[in-house]
Amino acid sequence: MKSTFSTSLDDFSVLCLFVEGNQLQTQDNTGLVFDIPDFKSTLLYQHQGRQLLLIKSDENDLKKGGLCITEIAKHDLKNAIIIPPKSDNLTDFFIGIELGAYRFNHYFSKPSNKAPESVTIFGNTTLESLHNEALAISQGVCFTRDLVSEPSNILTPEAFKDQIVEKLKPLGVEITILDEKEILKRKMFALHGVAKGSRKPPFLVAMHWKGNDEQPLAIVGKGVCFDTGGISIKPSANMHEMKYDMGGAGCVTGLMYTLAKRKAKANVLGIVGLVENMPDGNAQNPGDVVTSMSGQTIEVLNTDAEGRLVLADALTYVQQDFKPKAIIDLATLTGAMVVALGRHYAGIFSNHDEMSAKLYQSGLATNERVWRLPIGSEYNKDIDSDIADMQNIGKGGAGSITAAQFIGRFIENSTPWIHIDIAGVTWAKSPNPYTPKGATGYGVRLLNHLIQNHFE
Repeated sequence: MKSTFSTSLDDFSVLCLFVEGNQLQTQDNTGLVFDIPDFKSTLLYQHQGRQLLLIKSDENDLKKGGLCITEIAKHDLKNAIIIPPKSDNLTDFFIGIELGAYRFNHYFSKPSNKAPESVTIFGNTTLESLHNEALAISQGVCFTRDLVSEPSNILTPEAFKDQIVEKLKPLGVEITILDEKEILKRKMFALHGVAKGSRKPPFLVAMHWKGNDEQPLAIVGKGVCFDTGGISIKPSANMHEMKYDMGGAGCVTGLMYTLAKRKAKANVLGIVGLVENMPDGNAQNPGDVVTSMSGQTIEVLNTDAEGRLVLADALTYVQQDFKPKAIIDLATLTGAMVVALGRHYAGIFSNHDEMSAKLYQSGLATNERVWRLPIGSEYNKDIDSDIADMQNIGKGGAGSITAAQFIGRFIENSTPWIHIDIAGVTWAKSPNPYTPKGATGYGVRLLNHLIQNHFE
């Protein structure tokens, strides 16, 4: 959808306005005066030769923007202009418009659910500047949604790598690619072990946006482009959803797009480990022991607990090669997180109270909420192995915590670190005005807000 601005209402046959009580709620003085009929939520009616789409909503600005574009699409309104409501946060309203127009229609021969081809927004150059910022953020979210929505026969690890190069390199992001040969040379046997059962080779990709000269912040994402569970194969019901097991890597990639698009004054590294987990005759077996890049050994008791193996080597790589000042990793890691928090919060685990508090506040500001759960030395016995330094699953209970405890063993020198388990929030089971059923793009706005407010 193309969105443009206009400082005049004269040329438009449809006006989209927000109402509170009996009063129009407009950002600028539009000069519009008319009696407002009683209605509950939305009303479309004729007034002096034009159509008026009136909307009442108690939702936040993001959802108001999404609701506006949803109503325009539902009524198939042409030549419409959106008059922004009174708000201190119109950037979110504009993001809501853009995200409300998102559709993943790539594989329909005749898509029925279409977004408007274009909309116009009423406002001045100040609002247009806010809209440009909103575009940078929403385009990053939509890039993430596209990646997460793609089927695994299209978005292979290699195709994912190519998408990164195609979309990010022209924006000035430095790209480093480790292919299978380099992964083995670096002794990333934990990551490589996950990929052994697939005919599609693994990649590790580093994206570097150098917006200042400070020590970098590292954002690391799990990129399992399809997860069968390997030899510990998953039940067939709903296995098709495991195309979104690369949601962490999708978020990191969309975030890097947003940072580059808005020319963020931050030094940020995005690292993604891209693999496919398949039960081939060459796949690793339950009970195998692998040596990670860090030198620590891992007994693989369950090949479906593979994301933490990918993250282990990706975390060691970023610390040894780039020495970041802080690390955040994202992963669709555990079904236990969905049991604990459902689909409304992501779980976070951290060794750093201050950074966790800042991320929590960013979650409230963006409505991509997080909730902190514990880790600590008392959980070490749950992942200690009888024949290696650790095992890749716990001994019963607290599945999300023991997974985070495992990942924490690969954080060196007490580097500030947050692990975000996004298993419940990456994929929506039902739509709302700004998020479609399917890929949510969770994490891009959350981390962009954190970076914008604390790392620039």
